[in-house]
Amino acid sequence: MTSTGLIDVHAHFVTDAYVAAARSAGIEHPDGMPGWPTWTAERHLDLMERSGIEKSYLSVSSPGVHFGDDGAARALAREVNAFGARVRAEHPRRFGHFASLPLPDVEGSLAEAAHALDELGADGVTVESNHHGRYLGDPRFEPLWEDLDRRGAVVFVHPTSPPHAEALSLNRPRPMLEFLFDTARTASDLLFRGVLLRRPRIRWVLTHGGGALPLLADRMELFRTLLGGGPGDAPSAVEQLGRLWYDMAGTPFPRQIPALDAAFGTERLLYGSDYCWTPADTALAQVRSVDAAAQPSAGGTWRDLTTRNARRLFTTNVG
Repeated sequence: MTSTGLIDVHAHFVTDAYVAAARSAGIEHPDGMPGWPTWTAERHLDLMERSGIEKSYLSVSSPGVHFGDDGAARALAREVNAFGARVRAEHPRRFGHFASLPLPDVEGSLAEAAHALDELGADGVTVESNHHGRYLGDPRFEPLWEDLDRRGAVVFVHPTSPPHAEALSLNRPRPMLEFLFDTARTASDLLFRGVLLRRPRIRWVLTHGGGALPLLADRMELFRTLLGGGPGDAPSAVEQLGRLWYDMAGTPFPRQIPALDAAFGTERLLYGSDYCWTPADTALAQVRSVDAAAQPSAGGTWRDLTTRNARRLFTTNVG
């Protein structure tokens, strides 16, 4: 590769202990998928070399670390975060790390965020789009958002299965459709409950080009004005959602990213591979689609644009 190296903000790892804990909780087919992937740093670095990815920010994907017991979730979050920090320390130029939190346990999440950000040096935290049916605008999460806003933290929001997923998904894997709707659902909850306005220093990152959001933002604004929620001089739904960051994991072209561009622009667009949940061959094909797509109208390439945006995300002065 001679072009700009990509910065991948949507990359995952699993450990044997993590998968064993999930299986012990009865999760053999996470989110309706056939099974669990495997991961090693060596295979991930090989993919990065083959695709021209300069750096990958690792996180634990859905279903997260909370399988029903607060104590077990706290211990599992501490374990996977220690693993992620070790990988980051061993390859500091190639890997970053977003720490897992044991939500919906807010007290445990506050403690783990402090440990991960202050002691482990994590680059941000990751949360799911809902935690056992509680979406991110839930008032019970407010102490966590207050703390992360004070820190100006990066909060990577990964989609997960919605409540009653088995019925909604028609027995198909939830990442195909439900993840995209759940991203929009939790973003709307953050918007309509006023979290985006109250906590402007949090750098929220949403996945998969915002999922269904680009097609729903105008409809959300219509209902926002009809319902009269929030201060009268509040920015529109489109303006508030346009202040979030979005990655292009999944199927960005030919339709998803043009839709995102039309709704919110590309000033906060980031690259995402979704490896290791996306197999290496599929991740490589996605990179080829990014390189082959019509490039940004402002000039340069999608590599240039997303890498420039990522550097701004992680160096923005929010103090």
